[in-house]
Amino acid sequence: MSRLAMRKMKDNQSGTIRSVKVGGELGRRIRDMGLVPGTYIRIQGRAPLYDPVALRVKGFTLTLRNNEAEHIEVEV
Repeated sequence: MSRLAMRKMKDNQSGTIRSVKVGGELGRRIRDMGLVPGTYIRIQGRAPLYDPVALRVKGFTLTLRNNEAEHIEVEV
């Protein structure tokens, strides 16, 4: 399996979050949304200009900006 930033994942690609590589307020906010290591996610789609990205996590749809998704490492 390979690891890559969530930002680089393609539509309908899925994987497991391995790390959140940012601290401070942004890191806390990402973790508060349920995006913690060990969580299974699937990329649902992207806006026409590829920002934001929509993903399925724990039974709901969540959108993230690309600059936020860049800090989340996923094993696909």
